[in-house]
Amino acid sequence: MPLLGAHMSIAGGYYKAVRAAAQFDMDCVQIFTKNNNQWRAKPLTEEDIRLFREALEETGVTHPVAHDSYLINLASPDDALWKKSLDAFVIELQRAEALGLIGVVMHPGSFVKSSEEEGLEKIVQALDEAHRQTEGFQTQVLLETTAGQGTNLGHRFEQLAYIFDHVEQSERLGVCVDTCHIFAAGYAITEPKDYKKTMKEFDRLIGTDRIRAFHLNDSKKEFGSRVDRHEKIGEGFLGLEPFRNLLNDRRFAKVPMYMETPKGDEDGTPLDEINLATLRSLVKKRKRTKRS
Repeated sequence: MPLLGAHMSIAGGYYKAVRAAAQFDMDCVQIFTKNNNQWRAKPLTEEDIRLFREALEETGVTHPVAHDSYLINLASPDDALWKKSLDAFVIELQRAEALGLIGVVMHPGSFVKSSEEEGLEKIVQALDEAHRQTEGFQTQVLLETTAGQGTNLGHRFEQLAYIFDHVEQSERLGVCVDTCHIFAAGYAITEPKDYKKTMKEFDRLIGTDRIRAFHLNDSKKEFGSRVDRHEKIGEGFLGLEPFRNLLNDRRFAKVPMYMETPKGDEDGTPLDEINLATLRSLVKKRKRTKRS
């Protein structure tokens, strides 16, 4: 069975995200380590760290990851914003390391008024410096595939490959593949043959072994729209088949998959519970081989 979880709120304490995930019988959890729409953050306390780690151990929830702040732009051509983003990103890594997270998922960045090439160079420069400042950390940087809105980088596999090829400590990088984003970016994953073609292209350029996480989201917008809008599983333009293809791909049986689908409830049932049940229903039961 694939490792399935969701992004959960840290309101009231980091440990509450873990316990909420466990209540839904999730295998893994994603959090923010701070308010994602603010630069500043209260320092982590020893109690924050202790309660979070204890919750993981007690519940059996594994593969905790964080998503970094949406304000961070490591591709910015504005030197002041780039430096502010770099400093904030290093803090994100420090907080994640303290909590024992396996990775920090981040959107590579937006080149704004510069160029794709200049933006990618800025990202490489920032990641090299972030790695220098966090030498010895276990927490990895997970580059997220993006939908490609505006000047956002990361919507083409070639762009991610460039970063891997040029970052000095590329072994400290991984990829988080978002189903909504790659669909919106124009990578077909609905038909089995198209899914295989897309994954073959990813493997050729980057390597599927670099995929350390998935975001499982349906899309409110159509294929190739380059618009990032998440929808409930099976109710958007992706439908159920892309998830069926992914969930039954044995290469990713041990790769954690996190929902970032809309929250709320439907007829009194939490949407996280509904989406999780939908995803698990798509997993094919494998026949056990008889022992001789």
